[in-house]
Amino acid sequence: MHKENNERQQRFLFLALAFAGILTGCATTNGGNENNDPAEPGNRVVYDINENLDKYFIKPVAEKYVEYTPKFMRTGITNFYDNLTYPNVILNDFLQGKVKQGFSDLGRLTINTVCGVGGFFDLATKWGVPRHYEDFGQTLGVWGMGEVAYLVLPLKGPNSVRDAPDLATSTLINPLFYIVSPVTIPVGILGALNERAKHLETTRLRDEAALDPYTFTREAYRQKRINDIYDGNPPGQGLDEFIEGKEENGVLIVE
Repeated sequence: MHKENNERQQRFLFLALAFAGILTGCATTNGGNENNDPAEPGNRVVYDINENLDKYFIKPVAEKYVEYTPKFMRTGITNFYDNLTYPNVILNDFLQGKVKQGFSDLGRLTINTVCGVGGFFDLATKWGVPRHYEDFGQTLGVWGMGEVAYLVLPLKGPNSVRDAPDLATSTLINPLFYIVSPVTIPVGILGALNERAKHLETTRLRDEAALDPYTFTREAYRQKRINDIYDGNPPGQGLDEFIEGKEENGVLIVE
C-alpha cells in the first residue's frame, strides 16, 4: 500500500512539474529552444498516431483488464515484470558507480526470485530491501550526457536521444528475450497491457487538465528524467533560491 501511494504521489508531482514547465515556456520568447524539441512537427505526428492507437484500442483493453482482474493479481503481475527487468537496474547501478546499491539490488532480485515465486510476491520490500529505478539513459546522464533532443517513439511514446539506447540494453538483459517459446509472446503482451493499466489515472488527469496534451506530456517526461538522474534531488529545484531572506539560528527569515 505504501509503495502504491508513493508511486501515485510521484505521478502527481510530475504532472505539477509539467504545469510549471508549460507556464515557463509560455513566459519565454525563444521559440522551442528551451524545450529541446527540434523535431516537434514530426514528434507531434508520431504522438497523434500513438494517441489514436491508445484511444481506440490499447486504453479500452487496459480498462477491461483493470475491471476484470483483481487488484492483488495486478499487483503480483507488476511485481513479476519488475523482477524480470531488474537485472537492467543492477547493471546500471554498477555502471553509475553505486556499488553498495548494486549489491543490495542483487540481493533483492535473489530474494524475490527464490522466495517470492519468481517475483510475484515482493518479499524484499517487506524485509527492508528497497526497490531502485535505474536504466541506461540515467547512466548516460550520470556520465554527463545531455538529453540531446526530445523524441516521441512509435508505441513507446516520450523519449530522448540519450534515453533511447536503453530500449536495446533493457531488451538484451531481459531473460524473456532469450526464451524461444510461444508463451513469450502472450507474456510480453500481458506485460505491456499491465504497464498501460498502471497509468490510466495519470493519462486521465493529463487529458482533463492540459490545454495541449503533447506539451504537457513532454514537460512531465523531461522533468521526470531529470529527477531520475539526480535520484530525486535535482540541482536548482528547491524553493530557497526563489525566496529572498537570511538564515538565523537555522530559521529562514524572509525579507
